[in-house]
Amino acid sequence: MLQRRKKGGSFKEIVADFFELPYEVLLDLPRVTLVGNVQLYIENHRGVISYDENQVCLSVNNGEIIIRGEQLQIKNLREEELLLNGVIGGLTYET
Repeated sequence: MLQRRKKGGSFKEIVADFFELPYEVLLDLPRVTLVGNVQLYIENHRGVISYDENQVCLSVNNGEIIIRGEQLQIKNLREEELLLNGVIGGLTYET
């Protein structure tokens, strides 16, 4: 088993490690899937803060995810899922 965090941590982190559960499920973290630099799928977001063709800002638990690029288009937006197409230049997670 890979060590995910330093020894110690919160109760939820310890439980996730012990039962080998995905952190995003137990700790309410976003899951980000990037396909090359042309498609981005994000699960477990809290909503779109801002959006234009060069930048998308999403609210997530304990912070924001900022996607920068060109010709960005939200192709699918659901309560906790987002599919973004375009030329993705960078991704930042800010707490």
